[in-house]
Amino acid sequence: MRFVLLLLTAIATALVTGFGLSYYALSDGRLFGAAQLGPWISWPDLGSASPNPYSRGHLTREAALQLGRAEGLQFIATADSSGNALDLSCTYTLAGHVPVSSFWTLVALNPAGINLAAPGTDLALRSSEIARDNSGAMTIHVGTRLAPGNWLELSGTGPFTLELTLYDTTAFSGFGSDNDTMPAITRGDCA
Repeated sequence: MRFVLLLLTAIATALVTGFGLSYYALSDGRLFGAAQLGPWISWPDLGSASPNPYSRGHLTREAALQLGRAEGLQFIATADSSGNALDLSCTYTLAGHVPVSSFWTLVALNPAGINLAAPGTDLALRSSEIARDNSGAMTIHVGTRLAPGNWLELSGTGPFTLELTLYDTTAFSGFGSDNDTMPAITRGDCA
């Protein structure tokens, strides 16, 4: 009787582990093959012709179209450079450089994927609209409260994600790899 009980326990453990890992692979399997630069995370494999099986499962489940590897890369930040989760009750400053690219866009999304741009403003901040200093560094203010200079005006409450999409970039290609740097995200005042 003890043997049967141990056998059933082993089978149950194997099933739970197998189904749990399968669910993880399909729900957020893109975490495999992630490349991180500061608070920014990218999955360069997502746009390749043959992504890893976990990324492929995630893409299939989400039915999401990705940029091809030669077209660009998307970087996502859910926390500031200190590791604190991004929240709309606070203001943030992005400062620094981005990897070499022809063009880039910055958007803020809530956890459901809805754009948080304030009504009456553009849905994205574009690289062509940014004022930079003499070294090419930029400073962008993000939040719901008015800020001077480059400002991504948002509306809403709660957590959010910043998505920086680089088009026609050399990031992670080996060309100009010393230039693979992303802007730091610094938390300002919180309401």
